[in-house]
Amino acid sequence: MDWQGQKLAEQMMQIMLVAFAVVAFLTGYVMESFRMMMLVYACGVVLTTLITVPNWPFFNRHPLKWLDPSVAEKYPKPQPQEPVVLKKKPTKK
Repeated sequence: MDWQGQKLAEQMMQIMLVAFAVVAFLTGYVMESFRMMMLVYACGVVLTTLITVPNWPFFNRHPLKWLDPSVAEKYPKPQPQEPVVLKKKPTKK
């Protein structure tokens, strides 16, 4: 899943969960059934999970372009630098 795919999955998840929450609340209110409300919402959560969690092809529309290994070998990895420790000068009395 590429970066845009992750963003799309997150947005879809948020929108779908809010939509199912509203539908579940209205269903429970009209039918006067807390159980029905929870059932509708649970089905919405399962459906949302099935749509947003797997790596579906439409989440891979913008693949990352990696360097060719031969090109990457030309540029050495940066070496971590040791921290510079400043020593305090002794004070003269």
